[in-house]
Amino acid sequence: MKKYFFLLSAVLLTATVLLSCQSEKTFEIKGELSSAEGQTLYLEHRGLGGIELLDSVRLKGNGMFKFKEKAPANPEFYQLRIENQVAAFAVDSLETLHVKGDVKDLANTFSIENSPANEQIKQIDSQTRIVKTRINEAEKKHAAKAIDDVTYLAELDSVLKGYKTEISKLILGNPSGAAAYYAVFQKVNDYLIFDPYSKQDYAMFGAVATSWDRYYQGTPRSKHLYDFTMNALKTRKRQEQQAALLENAPVVTGSSLPDIVLPGVNGEKTSLSSQKGKVVILDFTVYKSEFSPKHNIDLNKIYTQHRAKGLEIYQVSFDSDEHFWKNAASNLPWITVRDPQSVYSRLLSMYNVRDIPVAFVIDREGDVVARVENYTTLSNEVGKVM
Repeated sequence: MKKYFFLLSAVLLTATVLLSCQSEKTFEIKGELSSAEGQTLYLEHRGLGGIELLDSVRLKGNGMFKFKEKAPANPEFYQLRIENQVAAFAVDSLETLHVKGDVKDLANTFSIENSPANEQIKQIDSQTRIVKTRINEAEKKHAAKAIDDVTYLAELDSVLKGYKTEISKLILGNPSGAAAYYAVFQKVNDYLIFDPYSKQDYAMFGAVATSWDRYYQGTPRSKHLYDFTMNALKTRKRQEQQAALLENAPVVTGSSLPDIVLPGVNGEKTSLSSQKGKVVILDFTVYKSEFSPKHNIDLNKIYTQHRAKGLEIYQVSFDSDEHFWKNAASNLPWITVRDPQSVYSRLLSMYNVRDIPVAFVIDREGDVVARVENYTTLSNEVGKVM
C-alpha cells in the first residue's frame, strides 16, 4: 500500500510540475547584432515605474543572442540597450521575436521580422527623431536671431502639425494596438507631443484609452491610461467652465492691483511689485494663439520706443503647454512669466479679466492708470505717463 501511495504521489507531483511549467507563459527574443563583438547587450522593461533591467549577455563575434521572459498580460514595452544606443519594441502575445541590426547605427538598422506593431513603433521613433531635430534646429536659429518670432512659431507649428497628421492615422487605424499606446506618450525634450489638455489631441488619448479598457481591462497599463485620460478631461472641462464664467464677468478697473509673483523661463520668480518706479505694461496673453506673434511684435515697438525712459513689460502667459511657452518666450527682452493654472488661474478672476489679451498700464507709483483691451490705443496710453 505504501509503495502504491508513493508512486501515486510521484505521478501527481510530476503532473503538477508539468502544469506549472505550461502555465508559465513566456516570450522569446533572439537574433543577431553585427559590429558588436565583446559588447554587453541589455534587455530592459519599460514599465510604468521606469526602466527595469531584466537580463544581459556579452556578445561574441557572430553577435547572436537570446532572451526568454515571462509573457505580459497586455501589450508591453521593452528595449534592447547596448552602450548609449536603445531600440524599443513591444510584445503583444506569446511569441518569438527575431531581431536584426547593426550596432554602428542601431536606431536605423534595428528590425523585427514579421511584426507589424514593431514596424509601426520603428516608424514612430523615426518621425519623433525628425521632429526633435527640426525643433532643436529652429530653437538654435531663434536664439541666434537668425529667424524672428513669427518665423520661429510658424516652424514649430508646421513641424508638430505634420507629425500629428501622420501619427494620428496610425493611432486611429488600430487604437487597441501597442503602437497606438506608444504613440500618444511620445515626447520631445520631456514634453508630450500630443497634448492631453488640447481638445483635438485629446481625441487620440480617448480612442486608445477606450480600446485598451475594453480589451485589457484591469491591467495596470490600461488602468493608468484610463485614469490619465479622464483626469485630463476633467481638467479641461474645469478650464472651459472657468472661461465661460469669465466671459460674463464685469470689467472693473481699480486704482491698484493685486501683486503677482510667478516664475520666468529660467525658473526664478519675479514680482510685479518689484517694478515699482517704472511705468509698467502688465500684459495677459497666450503664446499658443493666432494673435500672439503680431501681438508681441506690436509690444516690442512700444518697448523699444520707451525702454530707455523707464518702461517695463510684465507679461503673464496662461499657456497650458510649458514647453511651447518657454521656446516662444526665451528671447523676449521684457519680463515673461507663466501661470501654470492656465485659464483656470485665480488671477483672471482677481483682475476681472474676461478676454485675452488684455493689458493694464501702471504708473511709477504702482497705480493703474488704464485698462487696455483694444491694443491700438496702448501706445497712446503709455505715452501719457512716460
